[in-house]
Order: sequence, then C-alpha cells, then structure tokens
Amino acid sequence: MASPRSLKFVCLVVCAVVMAASTAEAAISCNQVVSALTPCISYVVSNGALTQQCCQAIRGLNSAAKTTPDRQGVCTCLKNTASQFASNSRNVALAAGLPGKCGVKLPYKIDPSTDCKSVK
Repeated sequence: MASPRSLKFVCLVVCAVVMAASTAEAAISCNQVVSALTPCISYVVSNGALTQQCCQAIRGLNSAAKTTPDRQGVCTCLKNTASQFASNSRNVALAAGLPGKCGVKLPYKIDPSTDCKSVK
C-alpha cells in the first residue's frame, strides 16, 4: 500500500493537472510549476534539507512569471497545492516560508487563503 506521503504527492500532481486548465491564459502552466518545484517537495513534506536546487527553482519560476496572467497562474497553482496540505499547518508554513529562505520576494503569500486574482 502507498505511503501517506506518496498519496499526498499524487494528489499534488493531480491538482496540478486540473489547475493547468484554469491557467490557460498564462504562459507558465501549473504542470511546469509543480515540475520546477520538485526539488522542494522533501523540504515541505518531510522537513528535509533546503537545497540549492529548490532555491534555484523558486528564483527561476519568479523570474519567468513576467506578466500578470503568469503571476496569477503561478499563484493559483501554489495556492491550490498548499490547499492539499491545509490539514497540516506545518507543511503550509514551510511552503510559505520557502521564498524568504531563498531570498525571493513574491507579490503574494503561498497560502490556501491567498486571493490570486488580486496579484498584478
């Protein structure tokens, strides 16, 4: 039987696929966001080490999100992914803290309650 972490990861990927349809206007798909942030999963899910690859992914994603639709799409993907972990506030807090730990300033908070439509 699959472990709870494996099931959460599968839910994360399914969410990403579903959310890709809702961010069609954006050049950055939710699949790309999830794929880019794969190096961050062990940190968020199991409080593993924060790797250079994770921070590079966050920096790259932030740099790639140049337009409002891109930023809103990435925000929506991260928000919905964070919602998958909402039952574990520790995981949500770790995800929300990633940009700051990597020296990246996002125009929104990674949180299930973020209003991504207000992101410019």
